[in-house]
Amino acid sequence: MPEKYNNTRLLSYPLSVHREFSKTGVVELTEKIKQIRDEMLEAGFVCDYRIATVLYLAEAMQKPVLIEGPAGVGKTAVAQAFSRARGLELIRLQCYEGIDEPRALYEWNYKKQLLHIQACAYRQPELREIEREIFSEEYLLARPLLRAITAPARAVLLIDEIDKVDFDFEAMLLELLAEFQVTLPELGTFKAREIPHVFITSNATRELSEALKRRCLYLHLAFPAPDVEARILALQVPDLAAAVREKVVRLVQQIRKLDLKKPPSIAESIDWARALFWLAREDLDLETFRETASVILKYQEDIERIRQSVGSGEEGLYLKPEPKQGWR
Repeated sequence: MPEKYNNTRLLSYPLSVHREFSKTGVVELTEKIKQIRDEMLEAGFVCDYRIATVLYLAEAMQKPVLIEGPAGVGKTAVAQAFSRARGLELIRLQCYEGIDEPRALYEWNYKKQLLHIQACAYRQPELREIEREIFSEEYLLARPLLRAITAPARAVLLIDEIDKVDFDFEAMLLELLAEFQVTLPELGTFKAREIPHVFITSNATRELSEALKRRCLYLHLAFPAPDVEARILALQVPDLAAAVREKVVRLVQQIRKLDLKKPPSIAESIDWARALFWLAREDLDLETFRETASVILKYQEDIERIRQSVGSGEEGLYLKPEPKQGWR
């Protein structure tokens, strides 16, 4: 910790000096956080001050970031943009139900080992010599977790959709995050040369363990406000007419308020904006919506429901109130 941010050291100074140092420290920290926000924007992610603060603390404290929120709000994009902003390699572990330690950490190249054993049959070496040869790094297949630890330079490790794994896998991950080292019975202990920046995402389909949450800084992402979503579309589809972009945002925001099987995500609103650009549409009218509704809605019952609810007015498309279901 720099001396001017060390509270114990500051208390030994006169109060006037303490205030001056505190003011200077706050200004410098504010500028650093704003710089992270600007760097993330340059890397293609619209980042507010709250997100930038979490990223600053994650770097300073060397702690993983746990990002929770509904699917499609940009959780994965945070790690991707951060890796681009820092010019670091992104190593991604995509979690899924049934994933086990070999798929996440390491496994042996059994085919290559077998070929080596067959080749050794002619010279008839000792068994220990063969074991020493086939259980060397040459025959090791490093999976994402081991790759992040053994990387020659600091990397960004993205553990995507952690809520899909079981508690045994989560326990293994906790041990790894605690020491950033792993022991392979055949080769010994590998310790990270540089502690990676770790991002863990969850769609909150199940509760994660308290132990995992304690080790992480927490960040919750929700669907963005209209002005933020407009900035995202302007960044991702800059050639789309501003009037069309505003109508897209207005209608998507209304659709998300309904109880649909799958509300349109940010990724789908970006896809819709790109579709309208490639269709050379200069307006978003009722006919255009009906033709392109499948870009943002992925269930037929949702499409039919919204098609019946969408109306057209002076300010563009809007959702008409749905008739209330009465008692029969």
